Amino acid sequence: MASSFSSTAASLLVCAMLLQTCIATRRLTALVQDPPMTMEYHKGALLTGRIAINLVWYGDFTAAQRAALTDFLASLSPTTTTPQPSPSVATWFSTAHKYYTTSKTPFPTLSINAHVLDASYSLGKHLKEPDLLTLAARGGRRRAINVVLTAADVAVAGFCSSRCGSHGASPRSRAGRFAYVWVGNPAAQCPGQCAWPFHQPQYGPQTAPLGPPNGDVGVDGMVVSLASMLVGAVTNPFGNGFFQGPKDAPLEAATACAGVYGKRAYPGFPGELLVDPATGASYNANGARGRKYLVPALVDPDTSACSTLG
Repeated sequence: MASSFSSTAASLLVCAMLLQTCIATRRLTALVQDPPMTMEYHKGALLTGRIAINLVWYGDFTAAQRAALTDFLASLSPTTTTPQPSPSVATWFSTAHKYYTTSKTPFPTLSINAHVLDASYSLGKHLKEPDLLTLAARGGRRRAINVVLTAADVAVAGFCSSRCGSHGASPRSRAGRFAYVWVGNPAAQCPGQCAWPFHQPQYGPQTAPLGPPNGDVGVDGMVVSLASMLVGAVTNPFGNGFFQGPKDAPLEAATACAGVYGKRAYPGFPGELLVDPATGASYNANGARGRKYLVPALVDPDTSACSTLG
């Protein structure tokens, strides 16, 4: 009997110790929070007034591919004739407006202007950084964001190995200065890197790919990169706007939240997303013409944390 009593007492003591450990662990976990992601304003010029978005299509794009990407850009600034159900691309993009409020600069009015088609690959199929600027210059040379979109069979220096897109600005000149964005189609070269989560990842946790909302893994991957780079071009157009970290390797409003698309995201899991019951495709934002898109989380300057739709 004494032995049984001792055994029971010992078991209760162990349970009590485990309970205390569990409670202490939960308390410590509650105290550990992600550090704030403050996007410092470096006092540089921002875009303001009427800004044209000119698209330079380099290589072979189908009409359906061009429509999906163009409609995404049109979704940034909706009109009464292009309503967007909630959650919307326009609501997502409104986070970028908050940066301008901080800088006391009026947010620019963006509108799609020109389309430049180069289906003949005039600069070849292997491009370097200066080639991207040459292509971007074919759009407007002032008060513009020129978007260069390269087809799936075009190799760009650094594409896949270190980047899925980029943004920059032209040198100052009498002809004016423009910001530009480049995004490549990863379908043929690196879908596991630049089209995730619509393709099986090349490295890391092997989660099942999501259904692309526009039915094209390459183009829906391009939308994600385009969204990220465009926000960077708006909030840090000339390299001295809003960013965190060193100037030559900055974390910007979208790139600081890489891989996060919905709530409770973690490495290898994009987060909780909406699913189209008709197609099974995953998305988090409604756009123009009934389109659905996946857009990345952005650092909200009000909270200094990654903010997702929904």
